[in-house]
Amino acid sequence: MSSTGAPHSRPGAALPEVCQGFLAYLEIERGYSLATVRAYAADLDQFQDFLSRRSRSLKDFETITREDATAYLAELHRLRQKKSSMARKLSTLRSLFRYLLKNQLLHKSPLTGLRNPRQEQRQPRALNVDQAVAVMEGQVPPGALGLRDLALAEVLYGSGLRVSEALSLSVDDVRTDRGFVRVRGKGNKERLAPLSEAAKERLVEYLRVRQVIVPVPEQGPAQEALFVGARGGRLTRREAQRIVARLAASAGIGQDVHPHTLRHSFATHLLQAGADLRSVQEMLGHARLSTTERYTHLDLRHIMEVYDRAHPHAGDVGAGNAGAGDTGKKPGVGESPETPKKPGQD
Repeated sequence: MSSTGAPHSRPGAALPEVCQGFLAYLEIERGYSLATVRAYAADLDQFQDFLSRRSRSLKDFETITREDATAYLAELHRLRQKKSSMARKLSTLRSLFRYLLKNQLLHKSPLTGLRNPRQEQRQPRALNVDQAVAVMEGQVPPGALGLRDLALAEVLYGSGLRVSEALSLSVDDVRTDRGFVRVRGKGNKERLAPLSEAAKERLVEYLRVRQVIVPVPEQGPAQEALFVGARGGRLTRREAQRIVARLAASAGIGQDVHPHTLRHSFATHLLQAGADLRSVQEMLGHARLSTTERYTHLDLRHIMEVYDRAHPHAGDVGAGNAGAGDTGKKPGVGESPETPKKPGQD
C-alpha cells in the first residue's frame, strides 16, 4: 500500500488526487501529526483496494454508495477485524465525505445514517498503586540510559501523558522549577501537565547526564528531544514500549504493561484519591468528558468498599431489619475511612 512505502514518502501518494487533498487538509489545516495522517492514508488505501476489486475507485467518489460501505464492513468482519478497527476505518471514510461536502464536491454523504459496529465493552487496564510504584523503581541499566528510562516512566505515570506526547517533548518543554511540562496533544492542542515530585527528581537527574547520550555540539531535532535513543535520535514508540515492559518485568508484574497502562493507572489513582472528573479530563487532555468517564467504573469496587465501611445502613437487608445479622463494626457517619494514597505516594 502506498502509505507504507518509503518512510519519507508523502502519505497516500498513490491515492486519487481528491484523497491527497483531504490528507493535506488534515495535516495543514487541522494540524494532525504525520503519524495520524499516515493512519488515515492507510485506511483509505484499504478502502481503495476493496473498491478496485469491485471495479470502482475513490477517484469517482460521487458514485460510491452506502452498499459499498456496508459491503466493506462485511469484508472487514470476515477478515476478523476488531470492531474498534472497523469503527475507526468507517470514521476515516466519514471524515473524507465531510471534507467533500464542506468543499461542495458532493451533495450528500453515502454514509448518512450508517452506524458503527456495536463495540465490545473493553475497559482500560490499570495497575494498583503498589504495582505502579514498583514499576517506577524497576531495575534499569546503569548510567544515562537507565536514568532516561526511569524519567520516562515517571512522566508517563506521574503526568498521565500519551506515549506520543511524552516522546514529542523537547528539553525546553520541561519546567521542573515550576512543576509542569508543556504538552502538545491530539490536534496539536497545547496544555500544561503537572509533574509529580518523583517525576521532577527523575527529570533533573536525567537532564544532568543527557549530554552523554546527545553530545552538546550536536544540533537539530535530536538535540531538542527530551527523550533520546542510544544512537542519539528521538526515542521511538517501540523503544518506549520495551522500556516500560522491561521495568514491569523487573518489578515482577506478570501482566502485559504498556506505556498506555501507566496513563490509565494515573487516571484511575487520581479518581480513587478523590480528584474530580473535570480536573482529570484536563490533565489527560481529553476533548470529551465521556472519554474520561470510562475510568469511573474502575473505581466502583473501591467506592463500594468505602460505602460498606462508612454507611451505617450499608449492610442492612431492609429498613425493618436494621442491624440484623450484622456482626461487623462499621465506622459511624462522622468517621472517615482510610484515605486512599495519591499517585506517587507510598
